Amino acid sequence: MKREERYERILAHFRAQMPNVNTELEFGSVFQLLVAVILSAQCTDKRINQVTPDLFRRYPDAKAMAQAEPEDVLEYISSVSYPNAKAAHLVAMARALVAQHGGEVPSDMNQLLDLPGVGRKTANVVQSVAFGKATLAVDTHVYRVAHRLGLVSKRANTPYKVEQELVKHIPEADIPDAHHWLLLHGRYVCTSRKPHCERCDFADICPQEIEGSKLG
Repeated sequence: MKREERYERILAHFRAQMPNVNTELEFGSVFQLLVAVILSAQCTDKRINQVTPDLFRRYPDAKAMAQAEPEDVLEYISSVSYPNAKAAHLVAMARALVAQHGGEVPSDMNQLLDLPGVGRKTANVVQSVAFGKATLAVDTHVYRVAHRLGLVSKRANTPYKVEQELVKHIPEADIPDAHHWLLLHGRYVCTSRKPHCERCDFADICPQEIEGSKLG
């Protein structure tokens, strides 16, 4: 099976089975989405959703959080990964939003990347989920699934290279959903240590299961 045919098969399945898909993070504004995505780095969405309700009640917007100190925010996020660094990033990010953007989250990629604590993955998520742009964030799940299913070449050995190859082959209209499709497949089926191949809809075309496959 050629890589183009592989994309057609996999995308057609996701379109049919997951037509309405979105992030599992819970939020009430673009600012809250940005906060949740920053917090979610190397942490589960389930944990973040447990933490953010109290955090957002205390700091519902950038102007409120900009008045806080990192140790104030730390009280609310101490159970997430790297809480000290994330608390510092959140306060600095909120202050930058107030100072540079009137407290509003910009939709421009470069302006997002200029914010403290915001990397390319976070910026792509915000652009896609909040602003409907055709951007595809590559986290550990997307990276793993893209390689396991033979959607990208072995040369794609960084998240950015994986992003470039995926975007090249996925129709623009599908790109915002494709991040969630691949992420959820990796989170619940094609898991890292013990993938659930017995309930994978792509087992018959998975390079890992095809002897001699050059895609694996």
